[in-house]
Amino acid sequence: MWLEHLAITEPRITRQISAENPTGEKGGACKWEKEEDTLDKGKGLKVHPFLRLKAGTTTVLADITGPGCITEFFITTDHVWLSELVFRFYWDDEKIPSVEAPLGAFFANGFDEHKHSVHSIPVTVLPRNAYSCYWQMPFRKKAHITLTHEGSKDIDCIAYRVMYQLYEIPEQSMYFHAQYRRSRTDRENPTFTIADGIKGTGKYTGTYLAWNSLSSGWWGEGEVKFYIDGDGSNPTMADNGTEDYFGGSFGFSSFNTDLCADNEQSFSTAFLGMPLALTTNPRGGRKFSLYRWHIPDNIGFFTDLRVTVDTLGWWNKPGFRPLGEDIGAVAYWYQYEPHALFDKLPPVEHRWDR
Repeated sequence: MWLEHLAITEPRITRQISAENPTGEKGGACKWEKEEDTLDKGKGLKVHPFLRLKAGTTTVLADITGPGCITEFFITTDHVWLSELVFRFYWDDEKIPSVEAPLGAFFANGFDEHKHSVHSIPVTVLPRNAYSCYWQMPFRKKAHITLTHEGSKDIDCIAYRVMYQLYEIPEQSMYFHAQYRRSRTDRENPTFTIADGIKGTGKYTGTYLAWNSLSSGWWGEGEVKFYIDGDGSNPTMADNGTEDYFGGSFGFSSFNTDLCADNEQSFSTAFLGMPLALTTNPRGGRKFSLYRWHIPDNIGFFTDLRVTVDTLGWWNKPGFRPLGEDIGAVAYWYQYEPHALFDKLPPVEHRWDR
């Protein structure tokens, strides 16, 4: 579909914001002249390729006048603790963000010390710290993107680019949203909420989980459930199990082996994957990074949506064993504005994960 789109759609005004051209204006890149601001004393070569960011401050990455659509967002940094860096995206005149998530988790990398590659269509992560996303983000009046550093050490290098096209946005186009959550389940309440409080009309398009398995044995038996348009205690959609939802079957073990924990195999594909399966961690429990992009199979809703996953494992008697697990999540969706107020972002000490 995208390749066909290239041939039949008229050319559009394309611009790119980066540290070299922070406004995206035509002919606006590589214009620094003061020696202290440049790498090559302002000779027009590699003049100002990255930003520095002091601890406890916020910088504006992009402020774009529409109508238009962000088509690619790329960022890299020498900072290790990506959970300390928080993205916020604002569309048009809204005062509350439509996107609020730590940098790593937004790019399906929820563990600070265990970064890994992701090979998918809307999100790619490549060595060493190259984070790209291709979620299409239309806006009508304005796009405003900030990055907040909630850590304690200044950052020397942040390089980024925001590519966008300027054109009239169709009336039926919806706005991109993403929200981060993190909490623990317990054996009395083994249900983790991936998304809740979504009000309005839209399409759910993605789930990312940074799953700390704190119990011994198999951990992925719980179902992912979608409560759509007024569902009460029973959801409209329930998958067969965590591993089925994210593309595995009978666990995540390799071919021709018995199903067992501590033998999970990592994988990364266009729409789903488990690119991290850390099963021997001397510092704590096992860690799993899981994504599912609902692009050809987006989930429509008209009034409201809630998404959960149960944390269940095997038991040495009939039935499943409720587990107490530690999970961070990012939910991704499109909807018409206005959107409901997000829950307060967990503080940095609750997001930080080694």
